[in-house]
Amino acid sequence: MFGALNPIALQLGPLEVHWYGVIIASGVILAVYLAIREAKRRNVAEDHILNLVLYSLPFALIGARAYYVFFEWDYYSQHPDEIIAIWNGGIAIYGALIASAIVFIVYCRIKDLSIWLVLDIAAPTVMIAQAIGRWGNFMNQEAFGQITSLQFLHELHLPEWIVQQMLIGGHYRMPTFLFESTWNVIGFILIMSVRHHHGWFKQGEIFLSYAGWYSFGRFFVEGMRTDSLYAMPGLRVSQLVSIIIFVGAIIIWLYRRHRADTPDYLAGNLNAAINNPAA
Repeated sequence: MFGALNPIALQLGPLEVHWYGVIIASGVILAVYLAIREAKRRNVAEDHILNLVLYSLPFALIGARAYYVFFEWDYYSQHPDEIIAIWNGGIAIYGALIASAIVFIVYCRIKDLSIWLVLDIAAPTVMIAQAIGRWGNFMNQEAFGQITSLQFLHELHLPEWIVQQMLIGGHYRMPTFLFESTWNVIGFILIMSVRHHHGWFKQGEIFLSYAGWYSFGRFFVEGMRTDSLYAMPGLRVSQLVSIIIFVGAIIIWLYRRHRADTPDYLAGNLNAAINNPAA
């Protein structure tokens, strides 16, 4: 009989290495590897990708925490000493994505890179990293959904070790982490399968495809979760953000698609400084 999985991957004396961190790091490493491969195809120097990772990771962490604290300000205004206590939980992926996007924009402006091309290169890799990262939530028994039955979980034909990990607080829970992870894997496969078709994508459209796909799925998955931040009764913060991103992605797609000067994705980067990362 399976029980709850140990969230600790390795313990060396007082040092504990959590599966959550191992899984997140694995997703980031895979994302960086895939982004570098695609960057080379698009004539973007590898150093730019590595720099973006190094610059964006700390800001992504800060953004994820700031986003969560902002929407839980009633609590944190009374407990300011806990604002930086990220080890107690409380981060939001949308906050990380927004902060990372700002870093990307600033960096690309400084280095004279096409922001749309760089976002196109990064978007599918971020999607697979998110898919992998949700398994970190699984190991921590978080990001779960409403109470459900053992029979329902068995009807999903899940392995028993997943089913038993969904026994949280004496109740079986909807595996919303798995729903979101699966949605992202499907989106990743679709985008990776078609992004190199000539004439299919203009610069920016791969990123916008990711934004639309992710936000659409996240809206419904978020509706099944029980640990979400609320924007208003009946509507969670992430659902509201998902609506804004989804609609915004469609509008920007249509606008850029009908602009005659929007370059094709496969045309690569047209800026002169792209191969000189030290410039």
